[in-house]
Amino acid sequence: MGSCLSVSISCDQVVNQISQCLSVNGSYIYNLSENLAALHKEMEVLKAKRDDVQARISREEFTGRRQMLAQVQVWLKNVLDIENQFNDLLRTSTIELQRLCCCGLCSKNVKMSYCYGKRVNRLLKVAKSTRSQGELDVVTEKVHVTEVEEIPIQPTIVGHETLLERVWNRLMDDGVGVLGLYGMGGVGKTTLLARINNKFTKTRGSFVVIWVVVSKNLDILRIQEDIAKKLGFWNEEWEQNDEYRRAIDIHNVLKRRKFVLFLDDIWAKVNLLTIGVPYPNIANRCKVAFTTRSRDVCGRMEVDDLIEVSCLSSDKAWELFQKKVGESTLKIHTDIPDLARQVSGKCSGLPLALNVIGETMSCKSTVQEWRHAIDVLTLSAADFSGMKDEILSVLKYSYDSLNGEVVKSCFLYCSLFPEDYLIDKERLVDYWICEGFIDESQSRERAINQVYEILGTLVRACLLVEGEMNNISYVTMHDVVRDMALWIASDLGKDKEIYIVQAGVDLRNMPDVKNWKGVKKMSLMRNNIERICGSHECAQLTTLFLQNNQSLLQLISLRYLNLSRTSLEQFHVGLQELTKLIHLNLESTRKLESISGILNLSSLRSLGLQGSSKTLDMSLLKELQLLEYLEKLTIEVSSGIVLEQLLSSHTLVKCIQKVGINNLGESTKVLTLPTTCDPRRLNLSGCRMGEIQIERATSSPNNTGLATPCFTNLSRIDISICYLLKDLTWLVFAPNLVDLRVTSSHQLEEIISKEKAASVPFQNLRSLYLSHSPMLKSICWSPLSFPCLSKISIEGCPMLRKLPLDSNSVVRFDVFSIEYREEEWIKEVEWEDEATQLRFLPFCKLDPGLTVKPNTSNTHTQSINSVEGSNQ
Repeated sequence: MGSCLSVSISCDQVVNQISQCLSVNGSYIYNLSENLAALHKEMEVLKAKRDDVQARISREEFTGRRQMLAQVQVWLKNVLDIENQFNDLLRTSTIELQRLCCCGLCSKNVKMSYCYGKRVNRLLKVAKSTRSQGELDVVTEKVHVTEVEEIPIQPTIVGHETLLERVWNRLMDDGVGVLGLYGMGGVGKTTLLARINNKFTKTRGSFVVIWVVVSKNLDILRIQEDIAKKLGFWNEEWEQNDEYRRAIDIHNVLKRRKFVLFLDDIWAKVNLLTIGVPYPNIANRCKVAFTTRSRDVCGRMEVDDLIEVSCLSSDKAWELFQKKVGESTLKIHTDIPDLARQVSGKCSGLPLALNVIGETMSCKSTVQEWRHAIDVLTLSAADFSGMKDEILSVLKYSYDSLNGEVVKSCFLYCSLFPEDYLIDKERLVDYWICEGFIDESQSRERAINQVYEILGTLVRACLLVEGEMNNISYVTMHDVVRDMALWIASDLGKDKEIYIVQAGVDLRNMPDVKNWKGVKKMSLMRNNIERICGSHECAQLTTLFLQNNQSLLQLISLRYLNLSRTSLEQFHVGLQELTKLIHLNLESTRKLESISGILNLSSLRSLGLQGSSKTLDMSLLKELQLLEYLEKLTIEVSSGIVLEQLLSSHTLVKCIQKVGINNLGESTKVLTLPTTCDPRRLNLSGCRMGEIQIERATSSPNNTGLATPCFTNLSRIDISICYLLKDLTWLVFAPNLVDLRVTSSHQLEEIISKEKAASVPFQNLRSLYLSHSPMLKSICWSPLSFPCLSKISIEGCPMLRKLPLDSNSVVRFDVFSIEYREEEWIKEVEWEDEATQLRFLPFCKLDPGLTVKPNTSNTHTQSINSVEGSNQ
């Protein structure tokens, strides 16, 4: 038998459950039309809310100081997802509505309508919920660390494209942690550094790039504040911390980051540890780069590399100037481009000047305006529109940063020389002693050292540029820097008659001066002035430059007077009244016949006569001996008797700085130079002596008795047409000889004789020129060391087959050369060994234009090469 299970369910309960199921699930179908309409409206509201939020985010993020909250980003993503789902439902909504039947209460395909309606219903609920979540009080937050902020700059850097890549490559080098960019004001250092900063925006990496403008007044707290703001932890409470606490906070953040710190326009050492910046090294791979006008600052910052930012070349300067002036202006008249090039040249490649002056000239449409601009920039550049406020005032910061009034005065003094003038460093010793800048009581060596220290300071401050020519060190001043110096010297343009500088501007008459009593310095050198008329009372005039004129002089109170290379014929009565005169330069005055009355210059300490037609005679010798304060003398001597008296005068022989000994007859068979005579330059020409000796103690049998070099100041020697000399062994007693020239010495056989030499010569020699000496066989019997040698020039010496060189003789081959005139000569050279030949042969070059004709004049010799002479 089986059994059965009985289940009893109420009929009403079943009906209710079925009804509930149909009412809930069926609503997806019969409410479909209503739900779709509701969803449409809800989406319109939601999208409007989204647009409002996005607009608000855009406004707050515009400055780059704030960024979107993460939760807002999630909300916007949810809205996008809802919008995508809605669009998907919308594409099939027409078909789904057409599928409904029985007045929308049922569907031709219940299953599909049910699923579709369910999706619509759920999306409607999600849209409502998302809309309510969009009621946001805050949508952004402060940016804590932005890796790099782009700095607005000009789109192109004319002329510095190559330098930009060089700086970038050096900065990215793992071995470079601290990089310094230095150069004069207005040269484009900040623009270049900003360009480097902006390159990081295109570089993927983890660098935090920080830009801080330091400026002249170093403010550690402000630098720390700028860094803290960049790193995002600055607030008013943090601002109350002291320097030490701030440094700790900055260090704790930066030690965990790879950073690049740009410090723009620094004038003194910025101590990174004091600020809190970890010092860059290979391990942390961090970088610090800065700009400065001072090379001294680069040294104090312990840079791994320093790069000079120089002025533009003439072609690049012209390119930049054209961009600023504009093509339309340059095409107005056919003469304007040539005039514009002249104006561009006045800027000497300084980008700041090119920009300002170019912009000013962009609206000048007539030839007359352009010519006027050239005149103004030549005669008084400070008066040019925009020059004072936008150029000179910017450069003046470099002047203001100089330490001490003496250095500042020395800088202003250099503006007395013409544009692009090469100023002999050692000449400045005399100038500055006369001006009182240098203590006159100290030795000349100390004075020279002090001058070189001051010049070094000015060079490292990018206010002067140094160089070397003909083995003479010089400095020169950039044209725009010179304009700035003249502006400062004239009390910022308020009194233009304090410093009157019109050098090299083709003057034919004296400038019109309203108040001669106020003139302190005047430079009219390199003009065509023929007369100086009138008798002016110049109580404050201490310096007058008239060299390279045809001038005649009648002035009073002076301390320094330079009349070199003028047509002065005699020593005027007016000159004899200059009782305060300290320095008188009459060198290369070819028409000078007499300086009678020189004794009246009772304060005279320095007299230059070398290269003038006035040679030393007995009368002049006696007058010079009576000049009580004379310390420096340059002179020409053409008499053996006078020379003997000069060299035996204990007072005068110590004063000789440069001496030219010319045309001594056979009566002077041996030239004996006393050890008390220590000139800087010696010129021997047309002399008939057969030997040059050094004065020695009576117990010494020959020159070898002198063990100690005695001519320590002698640096340049020129020997020509001295036919009877056999050797020049006495040169071993001139240990600091820099430049040696020997020409047309027909019986000269050797420079240094092995039998006579007491020491090794030429340790400081830079240039050796040997010419037209047919019997010359040897410079020295064995190879020598030439630590400073840069050039050997040989011509007309067919017997000279062996040079005193071995493979180790020369140190600096980057500047070394051997020049020769005859092609056959180099083939006959006997090298010390194969290594020497391989070492030197690549640096030998044929120079057909090498010949310099020897001086065959029967009068005085040409003056010894000088930087000043080369500038005339």
